[in-house]
Amino acid sequence: MMACEALDIWAQFLEHVKNRSSAAAFGNWLAPISLLEVTSEEVVLEIPNIFVKEYLLSNYKEELRAFLPVDASGELSIRFVVAAQSKAPVDTPPSLLLSEASAPPSGPVNFKLHLNPNYRFENFIEGPNNQFVKSAAIGIATRPGQSYNPLFIHGDVGGGKTHLLHSIGYFIISAHKRLRIQCITTEAFINNLVDNLRNKSIDQMKRFYRSDIDVLLVDDIQFLQNRLNFEEEFCNTFEALINQNKQIVIISDKPPAQLKLSERMIARMEWGLVAHMGMPELETRVAILQHKAQQKGLKLSDPVAFFIAEHIFNNVRQLEGAINRLSAHCRLLNMEITEELVQTVLKEMLQLVPKQRISVDQILNSVAAVFQERRTELKGPRRTKKLVLARQVAMYLACKLVHEPLQTLAGSFGKKTHSTLLHACKSIEEKLTADETLRRQIAMVQRHLTT
Repeated sequence: MMACEALDIWAQFLEHVKNRSSAAAFGNWLAPISLLEVTSEEVVLEIPNIFVKEYLLSNYKEELRAFLPVDASGELSIRFVVAAQSKAPVDTPPSLLLSEASAPPSGPVNFKLHLNPNYRFENFIEGPNNQFVKSAAIGIATRPGQSYNPLFIHGDVGGGKTHLLHSIGYFIISAHKRLRIQCITTEAFINNLVDNLRNKSIDQMKRFYRSDIDVLLVDDIQFLQNRLNFEEEFCNTFEALINQNKQIVIISDKPPAQLKLSERMIARMEWGLVAHMGMPELETRVAILQHKAQQKGLKLSDPVAFFIAEHIFNNVRQLEGAINRLSAHCRLLNMEITEELVQTVLKEMLQLVPKQRISVDQILNSVAAVFQERRTELKGPRRTKKLVLARQVAMYLACKLVHEPLQTLAGSFGKKTHSTLLHACKSIEEKLTADETLRRQIAMVQRHLTT
């Protein structure tokens, strides 16, 4: 990227966010940032202090992706340099790191949350793997503290968990105007706790979190692992809110039982509803791409959308990063999006899809290895509980991965009918919504099949 182009794009970004923030917020947080250097690999920004970096990334990360370069994984290619004068005291106290709403209230407070404006229920693309979680989130937002409390959502990175978290916040703001909300990352909670301990204002913080808010939305709870003192403070806050019937929603990349937290903390998080968010399947990824492209005014044909979705499948953030790259490229060069252009612009992001055909025999071998059953038993009549589960998993994967008629697949499992296969698929799909162990076992089988 040329230096003049980078300066122009940075100016466009500032103009974009200036219209979406208060004059005070823009003057305090964004105006002091300078574009210091531009290289072929990154953009270097000079900031007055580390809090400005946290504020910028916490509140405008998605907007930055639309204007500035991203790497192969869709993450921002930005390096921050703290100016020399940053050692001087700053006017804004560190306790404002969380948001403008995090200051302890004095009298009636109009909470102003920094939720991502792009994260709302109406633009969340629903598919089979996230339908249940979205329904639970809407139920929470409709009746805070009266349905599932706490709601614990877990899933792989980039699956849309934060989108749902912010959607809950926006819905409650519009439907329950009297309720006071705080949306925070676990890291920001820890930083806030440290700042208040340093400033000897910990009682003020406790009063704010345990008495002055009605809904607490917490992202990335996994960062609380191996931090016993912080965990104890969070757990006390958790219990105080639950005892007052105040809603808590927690996001994590793992289910509670797999987190390295105390038994007390895990038990508290398992009180309510624990819901898994799966990665979107092909059709949902295509719908996400089409939606993101429409938001940016791009024309994305169905064949091109399917091509991208078939080669970028790890997480939704990569899909967003792909659209941002294409948007910037087409805007600067005035080009239409074709499959050839996608292969050129997104070559580092595209992943090879296994071309080898998967057979029923391969599935039977892999399932037998993972579930520690004999392959012959998977095709036999014996019906122990463990064996029936393994047999149903093999049938489920055969229906999913082998492109042959159901009657042919049924014959591969002995004298089974196609209705038996359909029943097995339905049974496994139902179990997958709640059985984390089964999800891991099936993932292991699939890894064996593609290596």
